[in-house]
Amino acid sequence: MSRIGKQPMPLPAGVTARVEDGAVILQGPKGELSLKVPATVEVTLDGGVLTVTRRGDDKQSRADHGTTRALLGNMAEGVTTGYRRDLEIQGVGFKASLSGRQLTLNVGYSHPVDYTVPDGVTVEVVDGTQIKVSGIDKQLVGQVSARIRSFRPPEPYKGKGVRYKDERVRRKAGKTVA
Repeated sequence: MSRIGKQPMPLPAGVTARVEDGAVILQGPKGELSLKVPATVEVTLDGGVLTVTRRGDDKQSRADHGTTRALLGNMAEGVTTGYRRDLEIQGVGFKASLSGRQLTLNVGYSHPVDYTVPDGVTVEVVDGTQIKVSGIDKQLVGQVSARIRSFRPPEPYKGKGVRYKDERVRRKAGKTVA
């Protein structure tokens, strides 16, 4: 039995849930999220508590049991408090700017890198070197953050590039004269 999957999930204050047509819809102060429930598990709503049970005991059912419960927990947190990832840009002349939904990065290439921010995510640029990605969908916030970082990941010699705020970059020694 999944340790995470068998835990009942009480809904936080201000969050309402509906279970309909094989999907769970959570609505809270920040917005609304929905999750299509796999056919191997069943979600029931009893007086403000969501319970995930599996229909069988095969490998896929066991895998979906804990995953569905974890995704519902992330959704509940997203519609109440939301998620945020902070990125920072390091390097001489490296900077970011935002105009509408278009993020422009100048990160050492011969051309600026343009990225269109998808719906459901808010990107904020602070003093050109700090980027704040926020939204209610944990997966989407992480995906957008990883995509922005992928344009110029931090390199190990000088540490230049786009990195997460809490990321530690292992530094390498440069060339030595023999």
